[in-house]
Amino acid sequence: MWNNSPRPVSPMPDDQENAVQKMRVARLKLEHEDLKLAIQAMTVQHCDPLAIQRMKKMKLELKERLERASSATIPDIIA
Repeated sequence: MWNNSPRPVSPMPDDQENAVQKMRVARLKLEHEDLKLAIQAMTVQHCDPLAIQRMKKMKLELKERLERASSATIPDIIA
């Protein structure tokens, strides 16, 4: 027998899903700030330029993930 009842799109309620997404964004912001401070410290201590460049690349990738996660928290507006 077929079950025609609608299936939930997400196992979590919208409020809970939004809270989880906001926590993810906050965690990414914190990681981004930590990388920024680490890069500053490495620059002041004249560390290996290649290591600093790698850290900057990681920071940029993290920023892109942060932007994607942030845009996911903004609800779609139907015009």
